[in-house]
Amino acid sequence: MEFRASHILVKDRKLAEDLRKRILGGANFASLARDFSTCSSKSKGGDLGWFGEGAMVAPFEQAVKRMSVGAISPIVPTKFGFHIIKKTGSR
Repeated sequence: MEFRASHILVKDRKLAEDLRKRILGGANFASLARDFSTCSSKSKGGDLGWFGEGAMVAPFEQAVKRMSVGAISPIVPTKFGFHIIKKTGSR
């Protein structure tokens, strides 16, 4: 199984919560990723492309597996910071 997702990675939980609220309220995910994410994927609006099992840290992968395509995750903490994930594909 492969997944496709975009994410916004930040160091501060409060900022992550604020960004998630803005997304759920209709803000553009890719624009917020470009403006706030600390990951190099920010230049692509947070798009991580296709990835298989084991390619991402466990909490991130587990969150993506549980999500439906198009869904926005709750805040996902990992050793890298706090992620907001948008699942964009599954195959």
